[in-house]
Amino acid sequence: MEDLKGVEVELNAAKTALVVIDLQNGIAHGRQSGPYTGAQVIQNASKLVHAFTEKGAFVVLVRVSSLDGKDMLKPETDLKMAPMQLPEGWDSFVPEIADTPNAHKITKRQWGAFFGTDLDLQLRRRGIDTIVLCGISTSIGVDTTAREAYQQGYHQIFVEDAMTAGTKEEHDYVCKTIFPRIGKIRTSEEVVLSLR
Repeated sequence: MEDLKGVEVELNAAKTALVVIDLQNGIAHGRQSGPYTGAQVIQNASKLVHAFTEKGAFVVLVRVSSLDGKDMLKPETDLKMAPMQLPEGWDSFVPEIADTPNAHKITKRQWGAFFGTDLDLQLRRRGIDTIVLCGISTSIGVDTTAREAYQQGYHQIFVEDAMTAGTKEEHDYVCKTIFPRIGKIRTSEEVVLSLR
């Protein structure tokens, strides 16, 4: 397979959306992550949000939340998770992006941003065929959304330095094994420079 990483990509702002996954207080702060910290991801994602907003491109901020806990998935699994105590404001977008003008805000109840939301509808109504993805976690919310987008036929750019996972190994696996099969991997700087 030919490695095209680093080959210049030109992004048409009218046909491209930035989709930011789960940059919210309870996920971006205070968790172990790798290879980037939550602060680094927020900083790089904020640059992307600013650039996309400046060019008039569609920005989508996605968060995970629950009304009462009954609307979340509860499969039987081998890995037993302790019940989470969710503090007030855990699902609020981080301040660096919370007040982005004209951003479309989506609340999801599972890992991916397409199922059960109006994301696909809003993208198609705007004639968008390309998604730039970033956020936390690379191996959960970003990966699941990417696979959903792939199945919907969208072109994708994955911003490697504007996402992170629970461990560097998880992040690297998805970026080296999954993402190259369904899109292109670029840095935040490369994406900003390619947006027209």
